[in-house]
Amino acid sequence: MGVLELSLPLLGANQADLIRPELRRLSDEHNSLICLWQITEGERIVLVDRVSTARTVRVDMSDGSRLPTYVGAIGRCYAALRNLPRDKLKTHFDMLQWQAPPSFDAYAADVEKARRDGYAFDFGQLFIGLEIAAAIVTDPTGKPRLGISGISIAGQLSREVIERLGMDLRDSADWISEALFGVSRGVRQSERRLAGGSPVPRSRGGSR
Repeated sequence: MGVLELSLPLLGANQADLIRPELRRLSDEHNSLICLWQITEGERIVLVDRVSTARTVRVDMSDGSRLPTYVGAIGRCYAALRNLPRDKLKTHFDMLQWQAPPSFDAYAADVEKARRDGYAFDFGQLFIGLEIAAAIVTDPTGKPRLGISGISIAGQLSREVIERLGMDLRDSADWISEALFGVSRGVRQSERRLAGGSPVPRSRGGSR
């Protein structure tokens, strides 16, 4: 049974020990709540682990929290990976609930940006007062398996810092994709998609 079917506490010790220090590093370096989400076959995301080392006022979420896959920052990344025709994307969008809904045109533009960048943002639309960056872990076929999000209170981090968080989440997602599913390390998901699944070398400084 693979990681898709198991919540993090049920993963093998080596896998859990591998992922959690990376979540802690992200939280410590970006002063944000870092959440790990399992993407289910029923197109839901389920919170399976969270880490916060924030030194200021912080937000929290409960393990087991569930959301539709297309909503929020993770949802934009998920939609980018699904690469649906615009009319089908709108069908999914129309079923979503947001506290401050974006227009469909704005959402679709964010999805296109996520396809290019490999990460996405939600600035107070899913939850008013929260800013979220996210990226997705895939298997070798490009199937979304896990989502990683960084969540902070609005105004707590500058846009430049949030942008760096998004890039770091993308790189961490690539690393976890390799560690758990054997996806070539250091290849951006957006580059892999554009290459039709063929590995595209990308240098990455340092090591984990």
